[in-house]
Amino acid sequence: MATGTTPVTPPPRGVFTPGRAAIPARHLRTDKWWLSPLVTATVLGLFVVYATWRAFANGDYYTAPYVSPFYSPCLASNCTDMDGGADWHLFGSWWGLSPALLVLIFPLGFRLTCYYYRKAYYRGFWMSPPACAVAEPHEKYSGETRFPLILQNIHRYFFYLALPVAGILTYDVVLAFRGTDGSWGHAGLGTLVFVVNIALIWAYTLSCHSCRHIIGGKLRHFSAHPVRYRLWGWVGALNGRHMLLAWSSLISVAVADFYVYLVASGVFDDPRFF
Repeated sequence: MATGTTPVTPPPRGVFTPGRAAIPARHLRTDKWWLSPLVTATVLGLFVVYATWRAFANGDYYTAPYVSPFYSPCLASNCTDMDGGADWHLFGSWWGLSPALLVLIFPLGFRLTCYYYRKAYYRGFWMSPPACAVAEPHEKYSGETRFPLILQNIHRYFFYLALPVAGILTYDVVLAFRGTDGSWGHAGLGTLVFVVNIALIWAYTLSCHSCRHIIGGKLRHFSAHPVRYRLWGWVGALNGRHMLLAWSSLISVAVADFYVYLVASGVFDDPRFF
């Protein structure tokens, strides 16, 4: 009589778990549920390609009085001479690397760990899950409890770092009202592009879930903190539009950089209004 142990068949996982409804289909959705993650992956993918190209280009990022938001603050000593503008030479040449590589880590880290962007690229790139009521194809799910996704918990600290970057970009917008002769009170098409961009960046930054929690999320009695309660209400209203602001500010910062590139590379001159 043969002896031995009978191999144990592991329990089914994913959409075939015993607790799932006994239906043969993977899901019952009949709409174009795949369209949203496809668009998300496409747009984010295009932005990553564009931002990578511009970050490593190391050129055409300044034309008086505009400096690309991808390169500001310009921290390396090999930055383009900005005529007394927003140049912050705090580091060496860094082996000739593009100055954008020193600063993009802060806004990139802020967006990469953002609660909305997590949902966007989890669905768009990892299909985890691809849509509501559509099971993900992965057999295991550990959430954000293991490396590298556990690093998403540092989002609040990237929020702290994003604030001074937004402040410096605001300073760049002020400089955008300076004429080529150094006088103030001028404005051009680039000025309008920069104003719209910084407004969307601040709206997106302040609509952050971490910002809302810091302002009033830990308060036990709103009546004892009327000012923080009012601020919490304003930030809460912005937070309700966090997805829209995330996309709008992502597009606007790319448009602002591309505008500077076109003017700096001589494709056209910046139209001045006054």
